[in-house]
Amino acid sequence: MRALIADDQPDVIEALRLLLKQEGYQIETASSPAAVLDNLSAGEFDLLLMDMNYARDTTSGQEGLNLLRSVRQLDSELPVVVMTAWGNIPLAVEAMRVGAQDFVEKPWDNSHLLSAVRRQIDSGTAQRDELREAVAAQHALLPKRIPQIPGCDISTAWTPLGKVGGDYLDLLRLGEHSLGICVGDASGKGVPAALMMSNLQAAVRALAPDAHSTDTLTGRLNRILCANTAPNKFITLFFGILEGRRLTYTNAGHNPPMLVRASGEQLRLEQGGALLGVFPDWVYQQGEISLAPGDRLVLFSDGISEAENAAGDPFGEDRLLSIITANRTLDATALRKKIVSAVSDFSAGSLQDDATILVIAITEPRASASGGYLTLSCSRSFSFSQTVSISSVSGTSVNGSLAVHGFT
Repeated sequence: MRALIADDQPDVIEALRLLLKQEGYQIETASSPAAVLDNLSAGEFDLLLMDMNYARDTTSGQEGLNLLRSVRQLDSELPVVVMTAWGNIPLAVEAMRVGAQDFVEKPWDNSHLLSAVRRQIDSGTAQRDELREAVAAQHALLPKRIPQIPGCDISTAWTPLGKVGGDYLDLLRLGEHSLGICVGDASGKGVPAALMMSNLQAAVRALAPDAHSTDTLTGRLNRILCANTAPNKFITLFFGILEGRRLTYTNAGHNPPMLVRASGEQLRLEQGGALLGVFPDWVYQQGEISLAPGDRLVLFSDGISEAENAAGDPFGEDRLLSIITANRTLDATALRKKIVSAVSDFSAGSLQDDATILVIAITEPRASASGGYLTLSCSRSFSFSQTVSISSVSGTSVNGSLAVHGFT
């Protein structure tokens, strides 16, 4: 087990280091908030034992509270035990509210301190094991391969804010020449949102193959979610069926996808109804639109449009639409990368929400690969955990990619 000890007093660090080392812990130390963040960025720890006061402010605990907030941005699950010689109830309460799991006052009792350390490490280990299982389960739900539709060039990216997220992305083979397109967003973040998303995905995969229209399917999904979703929870969903160059769809409260024609004409796919899980008797509508070579259709979650810069300004849908229009001659992968790069540059690489994007470029039909599916090859990305790209099939070059944690 690795523990990081943070204190600005060398004698305190040494005493704590010896105490924990005798218990078999691997110890790293830091003497300032900046050094704490550097250590956490460089490696994984099982516990952070940190002082609340540092050289700039030796009494109020404000430096410690600010550090806690920064730690939680880096790792929302890391067990944190805080220490201070100026302990008081208001500071302890505020530290727990900001993200600490336990509070120990200096001078400490060794047995009490070790008990707190063991308790928090055991709890954190169990939570991290559960989180790893959740991550594996959610990644398993992402499309492993993209069904091939002649005349379509498809590229996607899915990036959760944390290790799991509530954005929904799926592509379903519904017939020889038809493709189900699903992009959604569950309210909240993290594991609760991921569970809602996985329930929705299971329902869609069960019902979509027999659906006669997108509006009836969406209505059934809504009734299921209304019966099984907690109050104040909801899901937005865009569900479409692409058959040849005809797209039927229902938009249940999701960000309206953007369609830019080869001519530069701009359209939004808004027809549908309310978000899912709130109004059980809502009657949804189906929209329909014809696509043509040169068209670019972009589906996205609000993590794209609501990404903020340092001043708190949102990236915005107008900016996104302008980028799509200016780069509408690019293939799907190049356009997706252009959008992702623009969002990353705008937000300095720091997203505030789960972010998903799906780009469909309509092209002239090309030869179909045997079996109707594209295979995937995997490679590690430098900035995020995994990028998946489609390779050529049976000698036929077909553009398309699925990027997981793909905002690089």
